[in-house]
Amino acid sequence: MSAANMSKPRLCLLLCATVGTLLLLSAVAEAAKIGEVTDTEWKEQAVRFWRFQDPAVRYALWGSVAMGISCGLLGSFLLVRKLALIGDALSHAVLPGVALGFLWNLSKDPLAIFIGATAVGLLGMVCIHFIQQTTHIKEDSAFGMVLAGFYAVGICLLTMIQRLPTGNKSGIDKFLFGQMAALGQSDIILMTCVMLGIALILFVGYKEFLISSFDWGFASSLGVPVRSIHYLLLLLLTFTVVVSLQATGVVLVSAMLIIPAATAYLLTDRMHHMLLLAAAFGVASGVMGTFFSFLGNDLPTGPFIVVGAASVFTFSFCFAPRYGWFPRWRRRWHTAQRIRIENTLKAFYHVMEAHTFQSDTIRLTDLAARLRQSMAATQREVAALKARNLITYSTVAQKQSVVFTPKGWLRACQIVRNHRLWELYLTHAAHYKADHVHDDAEQIEHILGEKTVRALERRLNYPQRDPHGKPIPSQKDMERFGPPSVPADSAAGYYKGVS
Repeated sequence: MSAANMSKPRLCLLLCATVGTLLLLSAVAEAAKIGEVTDTEWKEQAVRFWRFQDPAVRYALWGSVAMGISCGLLGSFLLVRKLALIGDALSHAVLPGVALGFLWNLSKDPLAIFIGATAVGLLGMVCIHFIQQTTHIKEDSAFGMVLAGFYAVGICLLTMIQRLPTGNKSGIDKFLFGQMAALGQSDIILMTCVMLGIALILFVGYKEFLISSFDWGFASSLGVPVRSIHYLLLLLLTFTVVVSLQATGVVLVSAMLIIPAATAYLLTDRMHHMLLLAAAFGVASGVMGTFFSFLGNDLPTGPFIVVGAASVFTFSFCFAPRYGWFPRWRRRWHTAQRIRIENTLKAFYHVMEAHTFQSDTIRLTDLAARLRQSMAATQREVAALKARNLITYSTVAQKQSVVFTPKGWLRACQIVRNHRLWELYLTHAAHYKADHVHDDAEQIEHILGEKTVRALERRLNYPQRDPHGKPIPSQKDMERFGPPSVPADSAAGYYKGVS
C-alpha cells in the first residue's frame, strides 16, 4: 500500500453522496417481505425487480447499497490493521443493546435500538481493552470471551421479550439473522446518515488513518493521535454494525465487513484503490443478494448477500491477476517449464565443453547421459527446445544429433555464465568454500537479470574463470557463436561431476 494519490478518496465520497441523495428521495412506504409475491415465473420476477416498483425492493436494495459501502470502507482498514476478528466480536456484543433499545418503549424504534446497541457495543470494546491491559490474556481470547458473554446475555433478553404479550409480533428476533425486507424509511435514513458520516470522516482524515494503519510508531513520531484515531475507527465500526444488523443479522454482519475488503485486497496494493473496490464489491454483493432473494418466496436476503460476497471473493481468489490461485499456478508452471528448458540447454553446453568444443553437433545419447534420463525423455526435451527454435536437428544424423541455433547458444551461454559468476561471487564476497557453492548457483542462475550480471562482472573485474577453473562465457563468446575464448584446459578431466 502507498500513500500516493491521496485525492482518490474523493471518488468514494462522491459515490456515497450520490447514493445518499437517492436514498433520501425514496418514497415513503412500509416494507413487507421481499419474497411475498404471487406465483410467477422467475423471468417476471426479475423484470419486476429491476423496475423498482415495490417499496420493499427499493428499501432492501438501497439499504444493502448503504451497508455495502459502509462495510467495505471500514472493512478495508480493519483488514490492514489485522483487526478482522473485532467485527465479529462487536456484532455479537451489540445484541443486548438491541434488546434494551426495544425494552425502552416496547417498540422497534430504530433510534432507540441504535443508541442502545451503540452503547453496549462500546462497552464491549472497553471490556476487551480492560482485559488486555490488566491481565496476560491475549487479544483473541478477550474477543472470544466478550463475544460469547455479551451474546449470551442478548439471547436471554430476546427470550424474555418473546414471552411478553406482544413479543411474538415485535420482530426483534429478526436481528439474529436479519430481514432486509423489514427495513423502513427511518432505517434507510439512519443507514444513509451513517454511511455518509463514515465516508466524510475517512475522506477528511484519510492521511492519518492510512499512516496509523501501516506504521503506528512512525505515525506517533509525526504527532498523529494514533490512539484517538483507533478509538474513532472502533466508534465508526460500532455505528456500521448496529445499522447493518437489521439487514444481515448479528451472525452475518461480520462477513460483510471482511469479505468485500478481502476481495479487494487480492486485486490491488494501493489503499485508495482497495477502498473503492471494497465499497464496490459490498454494493455488488448487496444488489446480488437482494435480487436473488426476490426471485423466490420467503428467501432470506441477508444470507444471499453474504453468499454473493463469498462468490465474488471465490472468483477473485481463483482469477485475480497477481494473487489469484490460477494465475499463480500458471506462473509457477511457466517458471518450471523455463527452468527445465534452461537446464537442458546448460546440459547441452556442458556436453560440448566436455568434448572441448571440437564439434557443434551433440548426439542424443550423450545428452541423455548428461541429463541422466532415458532416450524417450531426452527426445521430448529436444522436441520442446526445437519448438522454441533453440536447437535444430543435425543434417548429418537426422533426429539422432542436434545442434544449437544462435538463439539457443546465446541462452545456454547466459545460464552457464550466470552459474559460474555466482559461484565466483560466493567464494569471493561471502567466503564460501568452492565445493559449497554449486547448489546455490543452481537456484540463482535462472533468476539473475542482465543488470545484476553486469554488476557482478564489474565487481569481480570481469573474470574469465570460475572457482573450479572452468571458463566463464563472455559477451563476445555469445555473439560470435563459438567456444569460449579462454581455453577449456583438460575440460573432460576436471568437468566430471562439478557443474
